[in-house]
Amino acid sequence: MIFLEKITNKNINNILNTIFNTADDFSYEYVSNNVDDTKWLANYIAKYLKKGDIITLNGELGSGKTVFLNGIASYFNVEKDVSSPTFTIVNEYNIGKDYPIYHFDVYRIKNSNEFLDDIGTEYFDNGICLIEWGDEIISDILPQNTIHIDITKDIEDENKRYFKIWRNK
Repeated sequence: MIFLEKITNKNINNILNTIFNTADDFSYEYVSNNVDDTKWLANYIAKYLKKGDIITLNGELGSGKTVFLNGIASYFNVEKDVSSPTFTIVNEYNIGKDYPIYHFDVYRIKNSNEFLDDIGTEYFDNGICLIEWGDEIISDILPQNTIHIDITKDIEDENKRYFKIWRNK
């Protein structure tokens, strides 16, 4: 897997400007050595989020998707704990703006048709959408501007995670 550039403390603002202010394809890597690194990345990304942004979070169980989402929620001062809405499919978080964060966990959805029938895509334009398992289940109905984050656990270090942040239209 080839990454264009590794995200560091020094270049993160330039990279996030590219991600959120262009329609270009991109692929970046970030290495998180611990929970604090993961929350730092999420907090930085949260600074750039706006209504209509969609991010998919993909990775095996325990890879850090919820930790990442808690980092975003903390930036927006979300008062309640963020947990995966596995059975409710979507949680809504008030962030003190005229739009909310919608947190989806589509793990129990069979396919995009079920998502369209049961939930619909009107959420996509009405807030910030963070979708766990989105690439695996509903990728065919996600807008082209969707940002994808794949999280992989390190085999040797249980605290280390690799984040691939990408878009490919």
